[in-house]
Amino acid sequence: MKILLVIIFLVSGCVTTTTNTESDVSRRQLILLPEFMAMSMSEDGYRQEIANAEKNNKLNNDKDELEKVRRIAYKLIDNVYVFREDATKWKWEINVQESEEVNAYCMPGGKIMVYTGLLKKTDATEDEIAAVLGHEISHALREHGRERMSTALVQQVGIIGFAMYLSDGSLGSNTAIQAAALGATLFFALPNSREQEREADKMGIELSARAGFNPMAAVSLWRKMDQLSDAKVPEFLSTHPANENRISDLSIHARKLNQLYLDAKSK
Repeated sequence: MKILLVIIFLVSGCVTTTTNTESDVSRRQLILLPEFMAMSMSEDGYRQEIANAEKNNKLNNDKDELEKVRRIAYKLIDNVYVFREDATKWKWEINVQESEEVNAYCMPGGKIMVYTGLLKKTDATEDEIAAVLGHEISHALREHGRERMSTALVQQVGIIGFAMYLSDGSLGSNTAIQAAALGATLFFALPNSREQEREADKMGIELSARAGFNPMAAVSLWRKMDQLSDAKVPEFLSTHPANENRISDLSIHARKLNQLYLDAKSK
């Protein structure tokens, strides 16, 4: 019975989270953690970071900068329906935090944070900001965070135990408490796989192009990142490795999707 439960559990967990588009991102993913749980974990983690930033007077201090980032982000968000219709109903939120980190993220459910270190150290143009946000939003659309959380939580309690817990709650409240405590930690601690990064690269470029931002900005941005990494590897690059092969792939994909950009600009 337990073996049958695991088989059913694993098969039902193999899904693809987005519609296949010009980006050709259609990998089936093993996602076992319920969506509501991933959303709740992300919300708790995001609220904690917001509270800490506000306490230290580090949140949204430059109103012009905040307005620019939000304007760019909402242009991208206006096009997420192409990849998944339900994402249009997410409670999207965009904030900017003062930090030396060259970093940005989008948590499950559309909770976005941009660090000023990314904007200032790269002297990012609007198209380049769109490239970063498109990449991070694509991670959320593909539910890479939930995918990573699923893997890690299964490792914590075992595949059989996790399946039984989700089916009848037989592991009791301790597992739920453990899951809640691990949620935000797992999101930040577990790096995206190379395949997940490739998916976010491709989908992010398409999202930017559809929103009317130059897709080649992804190439110029990552060249800037490479220059930064010559001295000290930024936090952003510790989980988003940039190299010549990746830049070459970005360039090829950006040229492929340039017509989407031209079409969007002509509207």
